[in-house]
Amino acid sequence: MADPKMMEGKVVVVTGAGRGIGAAIAKMAAAHGAKVVVNDIGVALDGAGGDQTPAQEVVNDIKKAGGEAAASYDSVAEFSSAAKIIQCAMDNFGRIDGVVNNAGILRDVIFHKMSESDWDSVVNVMLKGAFNCARHAADHFRKQESGAFVHMTSTSGLIGGMGQANYGAAKLGMVALSKAIAVDMSRFNVRSNCIAPVAWTRMTASIPAKDPATAARIEQRKQVTPEHNAPLAVFLLSDAAKGVNAQVFATRKNEIFLMSQSRPLRGIHRADGWTPERCAEHMYPALKNAFYNPVERTADVFPWDSI
Repeated sequence: MADPKMMEGKVVVVTGAGRGIGAAIAKMAAAHGAKVVVNDIGVALDGAGGDQTPAQEVVNDIKKAGGEAAASYDSVAEFSSAAKIIQCAMDNFGRIDGVVNNAGILRDVIFHKMSESDWDSVVNVMLKGAFNCARHAADHFRKQESGAFVHMTSTSGLIGGMGQANYGAAKLGMVALSKAIAVDMSRFNVRSNCIAPVAWTRMTASIPAKDPATAARIEQRKQVTPEHNAPLAVFLLSDAAKGVNAQVFATRKNEIFLMSQSRPLRGIHRADGWTPERCAEHMYPALKNAFYNPVERTADVFPWDSI
């Protein structure tokens, strides 16, 4: 049973919350006492169209369950419209305590065929969108000396994925953004963490099964519903996570992983310095056994048959 006191008095914004993981987080946060701004512009996976129904339906579900929520239909991709998302929390509930940067779109295409539009669309929604919402919330967090960010990253950025240069770059950029926020704003008791979720959602369902192995993983991934990702997100938003900052987690059904962050693996030194030739003769053979080889993708590191 949900503990209504865990998020009591908190006001949380969840972007991309009309469906999937965002909706699950919004509903669970509300069940634990938070007042929630459900933000979703209701577009297709490629960013086209617009439908207010998904966000409003989540708000209705929260209210039917006895919670408090308000819908926001503004885009995260523009700085001025993102300001309206945060202002929605202030207008409806008088404060803002947490932001979940979850909004995203897909424009998957192999890199040598990727257009500038494919790149810009994804980066603007996810990386710039995360900055936009976080930056506007940061003004309030600094003044009240409290606040929490949860950024939904992806193993496509942390590890790698086929045909997702735009998506992976944006998602890994969100990890760096989160770390920078944690460094800059910890003095104001503001925390910033990331989750790389796994779930069968409208977005993952759009990824084609091009071979039997991929098809098998898709069938296994269908077991992992969006709701499996919500508990960690709600915990990270709560005061129970006050000692958790600048971390990167991954979730997979009933598993939670703490992910590594970039650190030196090995180092070598030459007193007389380096030349390109010395790199070939000395550096390469000395370090090559520590290289990450072969070139891995998410499915190589997280085989879904173990769920």
